[in-house]
Amino acid sequence: MLEYMKDMVPQDAAVTGQSWDTAAYAANGRFVAKLATDVVAWLNPKAGERILDIGCGDGALTEQLAASGAHMTGIDASPAMLAAARLLSAKSATPFAVEERNAEALDYDGAFDAAFSNAALHWIRNAKSVLRSVRQALKPEGRFVAEMGGHGNIASIRVALQAVMVRYGIDAEEAAASFFPSPEHYGELLAEAGFRVESIALIPRPTPLPGGMEVWLNTFRNGVLDLLAPEDRAKAMAETVALLKPMLCDADGNWTADYVRLRFFATRS
Repeated sequence: MLEYMKDMVPQDAAVTGQSWDTAAYAANGRFVAKLATDVVAWLNPKAGERILDIGCGDGALTEQLAASGAHMTGIDASPAMLAAARLLSAKSATPFAVEERNAEALDYDGAFDAAFSNAALHWIRNAKSVLRSVRQALKPEGRFVAEMGGHGNIASIRVALQAVMVRYGIDAEEAAASFFPSPEHYGELLAEAGFRVESIALIPRPTPLPGGMEVWLNTFRNGVLDLLAPEDRAKAMAETVALLKPMLCDADGNWTADYVRLRFFATRS
């Protein structure tokens, strides 16, 4: 079924396994930037530095980093997100550059003092190419600070969605194209790419979902659900939410996603 429906997948999903609705993301995914306080503190951006934001999305966090006085360049592969980021930059008191780039094949050469990424690297399975590319973009001793989904991230959600989607002939894990590594595995990849790992750790972070599970699925797994016909999509959504309710929804109807983040600080050797 995946082969049959390939032409129906939006452009963003063809790249990452996910298609992005910028309005839905702004309304329901803003917690991603709001929960980045700790990884931003690790980055510690300084005025005058040139910093690359990998997977900048709609630019909300890039703008915050630019307020430090750093010269920010946000890159993304999603046309929809890039358009939103450019619009934000144009209106911002701290504007930043926005460029369409594939993180696996960056053409920068020693251009940046630091590279940063929040909640983006887990959308790219070819980590080796990304890390080689980022290293090339950094100056010697340049730092690479990032947070991404780690081993065990949204495990309950993924298992439930996989169990439902397989009935429709769809491998939800393959369609989502996500990469949630352990610290040991990602640390090895960083070292192989020419980075010195200063710190790396898994951080369990149960995350409240004020909009509920259906809103989350429509925002962060629409690339998978859109492979279904509309009537099957509604049915699959209801089945997935029902499977998850005993585990992730409390007696008062409050939903919490089982997020696990991988945060690291590495330096170009």
